[in-house]
Amino acid sequence: MRVAVITRYFPTSQEPWAGHSAYQTLRFLAKRCELKVFYPESQYPPMLTPQSRAGRKIDFTHQVDGVAVEYIPYLALPAISRPLNGLSASRSILSSVRAYRPDIILNYIVYPDGDAARRVAGALRVPFVVTAIGTDLNVIPPLCTGLTSRVLREADFTVTVSGDLLRTARGLGAPVERSRAILNGCDTTIFRPRDRATARAALDIPADTEAVVYVGRFDMAKGLGELISAIASLRESRPRLHCYLVGDGPARQQMVEAIASHGVGGEVRLVPSCPTDGVATWMAASDLITLPSYREGCPNVVIEALASGRPVVATNVGGIPELMDDSGGRLVPAREVSGLASALDEVLTQTWDAEAIAACHNRSWSDVSDDVEEILKAVLQKT
Repeated sequence: MRVAVITRYFPTSQEPWAGHSAYQTLRFLAKRCELKVFYPESQYPPMLTPQSRAGRKIDFTHQVDGVAVEYIPYLALPAISRPLNGLSASRSILSSVRAYRPDIILNYIVYPDGDAARRVAGALRVPFVVTAIGTDLNVIPPLCTGLTSRVLREADFTVTVSGDLLRTARGLGAPVERSRAILNGCDTTIFRPRDRATARAALDIPADTEAVVYVGRFDMAKGLGELISAIASLRESRPRLHCYLVGDGPARQQMVEAIASHGVGGEVRLVPSCPTDGVATWMAASDLITLPSYREGCPNVVIEALASGRPVVATNVGGIPELMDDSGGRLVPAREVSGLASALDEVLTQTWDAEAIAACHNRSWSDVSDDVEEILKAVLQKT
């Protein structure tokens, strides 16, 4: 089986952590079949490049360990060209994909990447499988709902990363008989119960600290404003409480301002993004992991935390309730500071068995890859 993957949900030279779940799945799938990623990168005219994209200059020769990839630019205009980006991307990558001669096309991100995959698959007369990751269906750009629905209707199969997202995909047009949820996994050789004291020594965290850890993108839609407020409300009752926010993103300055306005500079610390091993160390050092997000698909951080044997406090949104219940932490309403603070306090008070938590959450990326491969083979056999 020769698989062409069309997606921007994949690591780049500028963002090596991007598309983590796709990369990990494809890394295992590439061991079982011929596979290559075609990454369509939008390029704006210099005079029209928005400030948010001013520093984005990826290396088009960049390569990723274990997965062949080709980065290909296509012309786009900020906001204006959104309904045409799938068409533009398909035209730019078509010759490269044709030269690769795939048997089937796999995609991540429904629009515009999935629309490009649909067009390329039609030109090459091969089947295509589309994968919805969350924001591509939960936050559809203006004027792109119809195009998104068309991709879902015409795909030979639709995969989503949660049952919640599967219901959304079907509501937008994905046929029930040609759609299925495949939950994410994690690297269980890295994310496993580890000694907390050893991890804290490596990170220079005092042994008696009550450590709440967030790992991910710095985006206020991740509930980081509410998290900072919740930590501030617990400061007097829990003087040993510290919160470590590990990552980076567009909301960094807003977070700095929120920390200052709440006077929790001594309790809340911003930590730079780190590779996978570093994330595992932060999880091992924690008392709990939190993700108070407003919306999610199937967040890797929750899976990794549970596999590490650490309880999780997260919001009851998207696919998160499919990953955990009270045996592994607490679920709380989104955007609610008091509920988040109460859950953090409750989980910090309770004693948790790391091995018991991890034993219930050990789905690996190899397991995910098995499921994806099964669907690709079934689509090929049918077509």
